[in-house]
Order: sequence, then structure tokens, then C-alpha cells
Amino acid sequence: AEIGARFAGGEVVLLSGELGAGKTAFVRGLARGLGIDPAEVASPTFVLLTAYPGRITLHHADLYRLEARDADRELGLEELPGPRGVLAVEWAERLGFVPWPRVWRVALEHAGEDTRRLTVTEEAS
Repeated sequence: AEIGARFAGGEVVLLSGELGAGKTAFVRGLARGLGIDPAEVASPTFVLLTAYPGRITLHHADLYRLEARDADRELGLEELPGPRGVLAVEWAERLGFVPWPRVWRVALEHAGEDTRRLTVTEEAS
């Protein structure tokens, strides 16, 4: 929520971690910071891409079910997030390309039964 509250639009968050690591929970917190009810945010596994309007629109993609490398190009992710949006991509390691000049990478891992370790880095290409 703290990270989302600082976003002004145009940010891209690439999330990675095994099943159950907390990627969708992280996106719910991000939504809260963007003025979106976190209860509205669900894993978009079957939809692949969902948009949630708020102070800034949250575009939430889940690439888990993508089979072919570069299949993400068909989703048009390179067109997002736009200046009034934020793009959060779960299973970002399945991206065939990273077209954005600046991204936040969030790696989540289990660190105990109810504990997660997050590594957040900002990268510019």
C-alpha cells in the first residue's frame, strides 16, 4: 500500500515467486495505495488481464497460464500502463521481453509457514 500510494502513473511492477508466495496479496496492497478496494482484486489467472479504476488505474496481468514464450505480446502489455495507470505483472519471468525503460521488480519467497521475504528493486534499462 505504501508503494502504491507513492505511484503517480506510468509505473510497471514485475512480480515473481512460486505458487502461494503472495504475488496477488502484494497486488491487493498496491491496489489499496492506488485508492482501489483490495477486495476487488482477484488472481486474473483465467482472465490474464484485468483493469481496476481508482486514483490511478491498476492493470493486473497474470502470465501463469501462458505457454509460448512471447505470447505476452498478444496481450498488448507493451501499450500499458500509460500515464494514468500502473501495470502489475504476476509471473513476470514468463515475459518474452521487457519493453519498459524502468520497472520495479518484486521477488517473493516463502520464509516460514506464515512469513514471506520480499526483495524490491527498481531497475532502469
